[in-house]
Amino acid sequence: MENITFDDLDLIEPLHRTLRKEGYQKPTPIQSSAIPNILSGRDLIGLAQTGTGKTAAFALPTLQLLTKSDERRRPRAPRALILTPTRELAVQIGESFNVYGRNLKLKQTVVFGGVGQGPQDRALSRGVDILVATPGRLLDLMEQRIVYLDHVQILTLDEADRMLDMGFINDVKKIVEAIPTQRQSLFFSATMPHAVKQFASKMLKDPVTVTVNPVSSTAERIDQKVMFVDRHNKDVLLNELLKDETVYRVLVFTRTKHRANKVSDVLNGNKVRAEAIHGNKSQGARQRALRNFISGKIRVLVATDIAARGIDVDGITHVINFELPNEPESYVHRIGRTARAGADGIAISFCDLEERSYLTAIERVIKSSVPVDENHEFHSEEVASASKYSSPPPRGGSRKRNQGWRGANKSSGDARRAAGHGKHHGSQRSGRSANMQRGR
Repeated sequence: MENITFDDLDLIEPLHRTLRKEGYQKPTPIQSSAIPNILSGRDLIGLAQTGTGKTAAFALPTLQLLTKSDERRRPRAPRALILTPTRELAVQIGESFNVYGRNLKLKQTVVFGGVGQGPQDRALSRGVDILVATPGRLLDLMEQRIVYLDHVQILTLDEADRMLDMGFINDVKKIVEAIPTQRQSLFFSATMPHAVKQFASKMLKDPVTVTVNPVSSTAERIDQKVMFVDRHNKDVLLNELLKDETVYRVLVFTRTKHRANKVSDVLNGNKVRAEAIHGNKSQGARQRALRNFISGKIRVLVATDIAARGIDVDGITHVINFELPNEPESYVHRIGRTARAGADGIAISFCDLEERSYLTAIERVIKSSVPVDENHEFHSEEVASASKYSSPPPRGGSRKRNQGWRGANKSSGDARRAAGHGKHHGSQRSGRSANMQRGR
């Protein structure tokens, strides 16, 4: 399907006009595979990472199917529902529907927590065809009889794996139960662990599965490397990397909100413009930080995994894992934020002594070793030589003088051999509790 064009996808002319105006020339693999199946009415599982064009893969056929449907818009009763785990992602999906549907007579709105529900109530009362929502706020509106789902024809779950990881499974089940069984269901996920597979099997009917860049293989255009470093040297190593002017739009990942704030503060103290984005930030602060990052007002955005689910930004030159994720699948999500839209990207991971097991788990998931870059001043031989099967290394790591941090010169074979992946499964709390913690 390499030579397929949008003309081959049987889209209606208003959508073609929009695609031409937006400069779309060729569909991505997920678009060329998913759009025909969705237009034919099939339920679908789309296994695709961020940056593969999956929003257009479900938005374009959804717009077309609603336009051709005999059903008409009703107050408080959307005909298409898109569920997504975070506020930022919901906003960006809503913006995509606005762009793609500008030549159509369809209305859409976005609902999420953390803001007053008055404007959302008024938009729903006027009637919408398409509703993009986070699970917690949608349940609140359902309980208040502000929205009804008995006319939903198309249900889409985006980032389904993260939705379940974040504890929304009970909320999502309640929402799905309120939707007619005679519907078309679309299920998009970057990974397909057992729990997600089980949920999809109950939600979908005879689905077609479309797979693009499965989680077991990371993006070929991303230059990956790991730097072994003592924990107390991570801040100075990050500052050294940012002295390179080619490292100009950088997404830094941490495991915790506290660490994200601290890294951002240290960078600003070193006159590097940075902001942190995480679940404790208000909706306005998170959107403002994202806008500043997109516009170039800040050079570095420091994020936790949950907050980063809404980041859909082209032009990120570097992803830096200040802390390795304790869920190995998150590594794939993280580095997928660079090398977007055909560009190349660089993903650098800092690994300290306590994170060796995380690196082992990551390399098992991606089925390859991450190349080691030891050409920097803060290389720790103690961390590099650490292995479950080796004798304990001496206290204190050795260092090499900087010979240029770009070279990645050997494989982290010890990590591949090390046992134990330190995977943290997290608790499956009720969706309501998760919403209170993360701000729906």
